[in-house]
Amino acid sequence: MIQEGQKKYRATQLYIWMYEKKATDFDEMTDISKTFREVLKEKYCLSIPVIDKKQVSSDGTIKLLLKLEDNSKVETVLMRYNYGYSACVSSQVGCNMGCSFCASGLLGKKRNLLPEEIVGQVLVLNNLLQEEGKGQHITHVVVMGTGEPFDNYDNVMDFIRIINNQKGLSIGARHITVSTCGIPDKIIKYAGEGLQTNLAISLHAPNNEIRNSLMKVNKAFPVEQVIEAVKQYEEIAGRRVTYEYLLIDGINDSKENAEELINLIKDTKGYVNLIPYNETNILPYKRPSGNRIHNFLDYLTKGGVTATIRKEFGSDIDAACGQLRAKERDNEERGEN
Repeated sequence: MIQEGQKKYRATQLYIWMYEKKATDFDEMTDISKTFREVLKEKYCLSIPVIDKKQVSSDGTIKLLLKLEDNSKVETVLMRYNYGYSACVSSQVGCNMGCSFCASGLLGKKRNLLPEEIVGQVLVLNNLLQEEGKGQHITHVVVMGTGEPFDNYDNVMDFIRIINNQKGLSIGARHITVSTCGIPDKIIKYAGEGLQTNLAISLHAPNNEIRNSLMKVNKAFPVEQVIEAVKQYEEIAGRRVTYEYLLIDGINDSKENAEELINLIKDTKGYVNLIPYNETNILPYKRPSGNRIHNFLDYLTKGGVTATIRKEFGSDIDAACGQLRAKERDNEERGEN
């Protein structure tokens, strides 16, 4: 942001004003010269996304549809844990990965989000927490919203460094998780970034046949390539990954599927986060029964795989990724807004 010729300490001043003092106008920055403030006003702005729609779940989860400067809309979610507050942020307007189970893919990718637009999602949630009067703030961030983070690699890396910076939002690296559908060269590149953040792989299938039907990206990067990249990530970064596995009734939730999954990941250190499918009326997939979900977990555990069932949030609102934005678009087309 600092233009050429400015002193390096200007960056620190701006960080303090933006993230510690929460300035909303450059004229509030009284220790910065008026001349430089005019330059900043000419070239930059301090605006954050505007809340377009807000849904609040009975469990306290908040899902927002946010409007950006160009009127694009993205989703972000606030989840409440006993250890803090987690923000699930989007990295793109829409998504090109085309996963058949995801509402985000129905709209296609419009553009990448800039670092400040991703940071802005966290700032909006921080403001909501302040309004609740609890003096709390976002403590954890997951880049698991709309979009493929590694398809917007540089901007997402800038975002991570801003929120991790002590003069920024000072969110601990190990409280930040990036989720990718599996782009091998970017997984390996991420391993070399020197970050202590977490990496999650959206696996969702134990073989190429099923994964091809669910995730078109697998046709470009077969699951074996993804697992090989994970092994390199573990060696370079010295960290293990989380495998996200969406359980869909009759698709990938059988005992045979569990056995295939065990064999697929047995040479890695990763663990499995099972996610029962969140049904939506715009997609045909169904959630498995409780018995099938727990049986799948038991198969993995007995096979030596560390696995858990993800805690669910916002089940009584449009919780599925991309669902609120898709619903909003459909309402606009019908002239209901």
